[in-house]
Amino acid sequence: MSTVAITGIIEAHAVDVWRLLTDLPGRAARLTAAGPIEVLTPGSFGPGTSWREERVQPGGGTLTEEFLVVEALAPQRLVLCSSGTGADYRITWSLRPVRRRRRGCTAITVTHEAVPTAPYGRVVALLLGGLAARAVEAALWRDLADLAVAAGATGSVEAA
Repeated sequence: MSTVAITGIIEAHAVDVWRLLTDLPGRAARLTAAGPIEVLTPGSFGPGTSWREERVQPGGGTLTEEFLVVEALAPQRLVLCSSGTGADYRITWSLRPVRRRRRGCTAITVTHEAVPTAPYGRVVALLLGGLAARAVEAALWRDLADLAVAAGATGSVEAA
């Protein structure tokens, strides 16, 4: 298993960040790496909600991913899973209110875990582990910066 985790601080309240994270129809307009979104389940956002989206890869090209909400504890924790080719992924968003410069801010930790599900997944993880981890980390930072802009913050994410 490989794990990448980042923590940043956005000048926005946790409830506002949560609203942005869980607004699937607006997701593609907010996240520069997200393309068209297709919601696969009816009803309100919560455990069991699933959607498909295109993601722009760091080297160009696109990848279609399907996400399933495993846990949604507003506005503190969102856990998603996604099955890939040779690996399954679990993405956990943890939001914690903090005060900075007398403003309401949110410390966000995003953890991306990859568990190989096939022998070739283990080989690819071994051969490309460091390179893949850097690409995932860059994508997570980009998503946090996009959320900061959408939340009306300065557009910068302060590393915690």
